[in-house]
Amino acid sequence: MYLLFSPFLFLPSSLFLKLNLKSLWIAQKLNWFLQVVGRSWRKPIRNSKRLRNRFEYQTINCTAFNIGRKCPITNSTTFMDDSDTDSQPPPTCPEYFRWIHEDLRPWSNTGITREMLERANRTAHFRLVILNGRVYMEKFHRAFQSRDVFSRWGILQLMRRYPGKLPDLELMFDCEDRPFIKTSEFSGPDAPSPPPLFKYCRDSDTLDIVFPDWSFWGWPEVNLPPWEPLLKSFKEANKWIKWSKREPYAYWKGNPYVSGMRMELLTCNVSKDQDWNARIYAQNWDREAAQKFKDSNLTKQCTHRYKIYIEGIGWSVSQKYILACDSPTLLVKPQFYDFFSRSLIPMEHYWPINQNDKCRSIKFAVDWGNSHEQKAQAIGKAGSRFIQHDLNMDYVYDYMFHLLSEYSKLLTFKPTLPPNARELCPEKIFCKVEGVAKSFITESMVKSPAERRPCTLLPPYDPPSILKSAKRKESTISKVETLERQYWYNNNKSKNSKD
Repeated sequence: MYLLFSPFLFLPSSLFLKLNLKSLWIAQKLNWFLQVVGRSWRKPIRNSKRLRNRFEYQTINCTAFNIGRKCPITNSTTFMDDSDTDSQPPPTCPEYFRWIHEDLRPWSNTGITREMLERANRTAHFRLVILNGRVYMEKFHRAFQSRDVFSRWGILQLMRRYPGKLPDLELMFDCEDRPFIKTSEFSGPDAPSPPPLFKYCRDSDTLDIVFPDWSFWGWPEVNLPPWEPLLKSFKEANKWIKWSKREPYAYWKGNPYVSGMRMELLTCNVSKDQDWNARIYAQNWDREAAQKFKDSNLTKQCTHRYKIYIEGIGWSVSQKYILACDSPTLLVKPQFYDFFSRSLIPMEHYWPINQNDKCRSIKFAVDWGNSHEQKAQAIGKAGSRFIQHDLNMDYVYDYMFHLLSEYSKLLTFKPTLPPNARELCPEKIFCKVEGVAKSFITESMVKSPAERRPCTLLPPYDPPSILKSAKRKESTISKVETLERQYWYNNNKSKNSKD
């Protein structure tokens, strides 16, 4: 009884008896209501589905783990059904998710056999196995720097984000820059089916399965933080200098010594004889490391109106950082693509640069943008918006989830644990790394399961749609090249008339 909330109980009995039946009924109802309210104020909220299902993983205890070096049985392997997530329907996946179907199309009719998978270990750095919600790894050889470690860490975070949701599967993963599975070797009526090999990129002549790269969880060797906090930093950095106040040139900074194309880009730098509207800086990573990377903060490089993207040995992780700056990306025609870049549209998300005439193409792009400021800003904003929205970590994890789920459906064999495989869990990575790597691992750790289901995957493209999209891009690039030729024709004509 909550007398504090029942004023009628303190009335004199003589007066209370004089109340008519209606008044008594009202008094009883009010007394009941106030008692309920009183109880509700003293109880925890139990009707909030979001609060009821909110679960956070325990902090990793390396002291306890190092005693037995065995992966604990945690809630990350507990099945999470749809009732454990938010009742709201999930969003529709971004358009680039539809390329998942295309990347897996080579096995759509045959499926993936054990024999096909084993042929993929020729260049693979490790085999990954998921069985009953637990992860196992068979390591073949070490990858460059820590990219294999951070790739595996990303998969472990996917398991924490969607515990119990990933099906059993077995795959081979190669951490090199360039794709390996050549289409020409698996064409023709008597050709074998290609081996399924997961990579960071591919091109039109290869069949590798494209997977998000390691840098989404950090790249300690170059002091590159995980993508989620870095993306927030880019959003704030874009407010520091308005586009119109930025340097009216095209900016690039990187390692030019990894490819001939980048070495050619150096010739586009400003000199006493020529200004191609480009400001090119060669990055010396050894010197940067010695100076603790004080000049390598990517969010402080959004100071020019235009940013240049050019490939290195293969595709480059720098593309997403360049697009995030709110400045139009001058994209030198690439050979390779990663998992999201196939949905980038020329003159909507970036400005195409002719790879065979880089300097002149860059100068024209900058001159055009400086004389069409609103249109140039729109391209920069669209590219940045694509990165901020369609490439946030929620969608990166969803892409991984759908790719692995669709891949598992193609397996014609039951995944098994190889003799040399060892269980992989967050503790085995977290408790081993040190320094900057430890910081990035901590920062990119998934703290709790997702509050929503993975986004809804769109159906595959039909062949006419793919052809139409390719022709649209070619047509747009052709129009830009026509404008560029006209620009240089007029420029030369004007110069000759002065002579």
